[in-house]
Formats: sequence, C-alpha cells, structure tokens
Amino acid sequence: MKRRILLVDDEVAVLLTLKAVLEISGFEVETAASAKEGRSKLKNREYAMVITDLRMESDAAGAEVIQAARSAAYHPAVALLTAFPVAEEDWQEMGADKMLVKPMQTKILLQQIERLLVSHESKLIQQLQASHDEELDKLIEAQEAELEHLKSRRGITAKKPASKKVAAKQPVTAKTPTKAAVTEKAAPKKIAAKKLVAKKSPAKKAPAKRRVAPPVAKKVAATKTTAKKAAKKAAKSRKR
Repeated sequence: MKRRILLVDDEVAVLLTLKAVLEISGFEVETAASAKEGRSKLKNREYAMVITDLRMESDAAGAEVIQAARSAAYHPAVALLTAFPVAEEDWQEMGADKMLVKPMQTKILLQQIERLLVSHESKLIQQLQASHDEELDKLIEAQEAELEHLKSRRGITAKKPASKKVAAKQPVTAKTPTKAAVTEKAAPKKIAAKKLVAKKSPAKKAPAKRRVAPPVAKKVAATKTTAKKAAKKAAKSRKR
C-alpha cells in the first residue's frame, strides 16, 4: 500500500515539482494551495506525512497546519518546508518533526523524507507500547486490588466461627416451659397416682339383697287347706 503525503504550499510550481518527484518515488500525493484547504483535507483523509510551507496567506499559516496535523487521531509525521530557516527550537515548538529547507536536491529531499517516516513510525510504535504497558499496569493494579478486597472479605468470613465459639461458651438460659408442655409431662404422673390409689383401697362390695320371708298368715292358711284336703280323702276312703 502506498504511503500518502499531503503537500501544503501557496506556490503552485513548488507543489507540482514536489508532487512529481514523490509520485515517481512511490508515494501517493495530494496537494493544498492554502492552510485552510490543508486543514480541511487533514480532517477528511489520513496521511502518513504532511509537508507544509511556513508563510502562506499569513505568517502563522504553516503553524496552523502543523497544529491541525498534531490534532489528527492518526498522528502523521510533520515536516516544515521553508525558504527562510528558523531556529530548531522554534519549529520544534510549533510541533514539527523536521525542517526542510528549499530549494533542496531531490536525492537529499527523498532521503530526509524516508528517514523521517521511519523514525516517526518507530516513535509511534514506542508510544503505543508505552500506552499499552501503562494500561496493562493499571489492569494489573486493579486485579491486585480486587484480590486484596476478596482476601479481606474471606478474612472477615473466617473470623465468624470464632464469634460462634464465644457464643457457645456463654451459659444458655433455660426456657420457661409452656402450659401445654407442663400438662403433657404431668399427665403420666396423674395416671400413675390414680392406679396406686386404686390398688391400696379395697374394692367396695355390692350390698346383699335381703330375702323377704313370706308372711306367717299365708303359711297357716296353706297348712289348713292341706289338712282339709287330707281329711276329705280319709272320709271318702271310710265310706267305701
């Protein structure tokens, strides 16, 4: 995949020359004739590198393009192209990675662009690795904190049986028996007492029935009747 470069310069001749040189060297090149156009293209597409002039529609135009490139989420390499060299501290403060002074031999220009792309890519990898390591450290710290929290919770849970032992040593207060329980316990005792009393006391005998003797008058009358019958029998036998 070709690496895409954005060229920003208000001199059309410079744009066309650089564009041709870079495309021959295997780069995909887009151009912008003003800082405003350059900022707009930085928002709409991604670039491996941005090369911008310093002075265009204003003296701060190049610095605005550099700031826009630095704000991009894809972090392109940034080179400041100028015919008026500035101090290294100044272009670094602007946010540029490299300063390219025009005019420049094509071979030297291509070498500097290639070196800048390689070093910037290496820098991005290091930043990503550092960010990854930082996130990993935070994750490890969070996991360790969670483990410590779990250990502390387990420690609290493990101490609970000790409190149960202390509670077991304390004297247990006897519960007051309920009415039903007292009645149930007393019932067998009452039955046993009744049986004991029944054994000790003699059983009452039923009163004997009195025989009523027949009246004397009836007995006398019966005797007289028997005697009369015997006398009649004797008289009859004599007459014969």
